[in-house]
Amino acid sequence: MSELSTNKIAGAALGTALVLSILAVVTPMLFEREPPAKPGYAITVAPEEGAAGAPAENLTPDWGTVLPTADVAAGEAKAAVCKACHMFDPAGANNIGPGLYGVVGRKPASHPGFAYSAAMQAVAAKQPIWDYQHLYEYLKSPQTYAPGTKMTYQGMSSAQDRINLIAYLHTLGSNLPIPPPAPKAAAPAAGKAPASLSGPPPEAPTPGASPAPAPVKAH
Repeated sequence: MSELSTNKIAGAALGTALVLSILAVVTPMLFEREPPAKPGYAITVAPEEGAAGAPAENLTPDWGTVLPTADVAAGEAKAAVCKACHMFDPAGANNIGPGLYGVVGRKPASHPGFAYSAAMQAVAAKQPIWDYQHLYEYLKSPQTYAPGTKMTYQGMSSAQDRINLIAYLHTLGSNLPIPPPAPKAAAPAAGKAPASLSGPPPEAPTPGASPAPAPVKAH
């Protein structure tokens, strides 16, 4: 091979390398995009719809009204997620979590043979029993109710699902009575206007003022 051919081949190789180097620098500049402020896709999740008549999430249920009408069978179905860690048998056997037979009305962190976390022991120090309201709040978000608890369940957002589950747990050896329904506010009597609509009371005379003159009769 002649010296001229060798130089041509070397020149072609150097030229190709130069072109590739330029493309490696220029191409990303041409197609550069500003990254989004928030990576990923924004997905809007519709809130869960509870059954008709379920209380709003930020309200305290009237337990004397909602428990007698709760769907116990639906509550038992919801308890399936709890059975991965808890036992429901009358013997009170423990599993990864404490046995839940008789939990309604039981003192928190008191089931025999189970090693409770410091978080649940702190709950027990201020809450004498698992009543309906505290179970309702705990089941919504255990980690919020008892920060540091060993229970990793994320919670049950639906108010009606929690009511149904508590109604089911109540059938498992609970002695906590269901309270009577809260009294309803009395409606105004028919035909009687509220006091605020009957007009302002007559003004009292100013002390020391002369009485208003009597009307003059025409003769």
